[in-house]
Amino acid sequence: MRKSIKISFLFIIIFLRSYCGYTQSVSDRFVAPFLHEIRVEGYLGKKIDACIIKRVKAQDIHEVIDPFRHREETRYWQTEFWGKWITSAISACEYTGDNELRKIIDDAFTQLIKTQSPDGYIGNYSSAARLKQWDVWGRKYTLLGLIAYYDLCGEKKAFNTAKKLLDFTMTEIGPGKTDINKTGNYRGMASGSILEPVVLLYNRTGEKKYLDFANYIAGQWEIPDGPQLIPKALDGIPVAERFPVQNESQWWTWDNGQKAYEMMSCYEGLIELYRVTGEKKYLMAVEAVVKNIIEDEINICGSGAAMECWYHGRINQAYQSRHAMETCVTMTWMKLLLNLYRTTDKAEYIDQFEISMYNALLASLHPDANTFSKYTPLCGYREEGLPQPGMTHLHCCMGNGPRALMLIPAAMIMKSEEGVVINLFSNCKYKTTLPDKTVLVIVQSTQYPKTGEVSIQVDPERQKEFTISLRIPAWSKIIELKINHKEIPVVNESGYVKINRLWSPEDKINFILDMPSRVIFSPDGSKHFAAIIRGPVVLVRDSQNSDGIDTDELVTPVLNQDNSIDLVEVPHSENIWMAFGGQFYVGSFLEGQKNKPITLTLCDFASAGYGWKREARYRVWLPQLLDPSKK
Repeated sequence: MRKSIKISFLFIIIFLRSYCGYTQSVSDRFVAPFLHEIRVEGYLGKKIDACIIKRVKAQDIHEVIDPFRHREETRYWQTEFWGKWITSAISACEYTGDNELRKIIDDAFTQLIKTQSPDGYIGNYSSAARLKQWDVWGRKYTLLGLIAYYDLCGEKKAFNTAKKLLDFTMTEIGPGKTDINKTGNYRGMASGSILEPVVLLYNRTGEKKYLDFANYIAGQWEIPDGPQLIPKALDGIPVAERFPVQNESQWWTWDNGQKAYEMMSCYEGLIELYRVTGEKKYLMAVEAVVKNIIEDEINICGSGAAMECWYHGRINQAYQSRHAMETCVTMTWMKLLLNLYRTTDKAEYIDQFEISMYNALLASLHPDANTFSKYTPLCGYREEGLPQPGMTHLHCCMGNGPRALMLIPAAMIMKSEEGVVINLFSNCKYKTTLPDKTVLVIVQSTQYPKTGEVSIQVDPERQKEFTISLRIPAWSKIIELKINHKEIPVVNESGYVKINRLWSPEDKINFILDMPSRVIFSPDGSKHFAAIIRGPVVLVRDSQNSDGIDTDELVTPVLNQDNSIDLVEVPHSENIWMAFGGQFYVGSFLEGQKNKPITLTLCDFASAGYGWKREARYRVWLPQLLDPSKK
């Protein structure tokens, strides 16, 4: 049965991509796999599988649909949850071929479309409050869900429902109507992020009115009384300085132009519009803003923002920040990186994606995989966060966390014009068809990033010449590369080693990545704090480890000349994924022989604070000793 589902999915998606009005003028450099083509195993695979079962399938569908039945809202965002949930559920269904989940999705779709008014509106805002606060934001997520359902099964009702909702929205917003910048908070960015589904619907219909509306939205981002997302990006204005507010009372209002999640959601739509129009300034704006976010905002664990807004977070990350690392920010950042990578083929975006995946994202997932934290601080403890107004227990990050996890299979292995690109290293099996219909199976076996050793079996059904590109992380180098036990030279081409050859069934690639440890000092240059990274994984002090030293004690790493620290894997509890011992000087008061270095245990950031109890404290940035006798 699962095989027939896979074939059905494949036929539908190929049909949609080939015949349903796609009008992209710019082709992606890489094509993500159909999700049924890949199966992720090992540590990452277990996390994905557990989340699908305990968070996605376990969702009470009535909870996400019920808000649409009561049109009394004036302030909040309950209608985002259906779209968030169903997009993750559809990805999970495509990935697993789960018939039971498919029935749940079908029911969620059927129940949702019953709430559509004759005029096309789907939402929960009162007539007097329409277009205010989060109304259009909710419509965006509804459109994304309807489009994803149409792509899943070709259901015309989904297609027509989405068109009717967007057509209704276009009667309210546009030239001579309500200015989209004046709807909702944050200079209209929440509403403006509807650009993404507008372009996606244009791709599936070819109807010019949708492209015209998309161009209108992007145009409003350039006027003085809007968020100026394009001109400020091109002018190099940092995201933390986009219309900064003067006091706390303005923080959650239209005046604040620094809101991270909504801003990145708009740039997601701009990438889609670039793909359709080929307008280079759109891509230039997205690349410029991503460059600024990397350099100025993203912290050591691959996320950013405090109080959900940009704040020059990179330089401030060693200090405690209020409501840091919202999971919605992490997810949207990862999605933006992945889309930009597919468009530009720059390995640096996958480098950033991997850091976010192993650290910020996996740390936000509860050990039981049934929920996600709203905020994931770099010091302290973890907790889920409060439910959002009008919801029984859901908050925004519980909807976005599964969406982020489902990006991992899509990023792991992709196809290019040359052949296959392997971006992420994990136990997995990938089965695809090359352009000449040759069936290709790739199987990865590895303990990465615990170790740097990776084995890849390449199994075309017959001999076939093509290129396999292996990503070399920016922090590493390949120190050994063999094909069928024969060593070959490594040439780093823009972050990849490209192997072109006539591949035969059961060929094997074996390589070893260097896994350096790096000690990073306070980004503000003060050296008041130090943090430790091994490969892509941030290591932390955690109260679970029974080394007898308080988590907040001064611990100074014993450095090698290259600012690395010697680390040795040590035994650890089953609650921890990886743990290493390193040498540290402890305390500020010890004298003589007592001030010799001792071995302390560090664990991966994702495992820290296990159980989300207040006594389960951890710390990324370790306070350092100030010694006035040393210059």
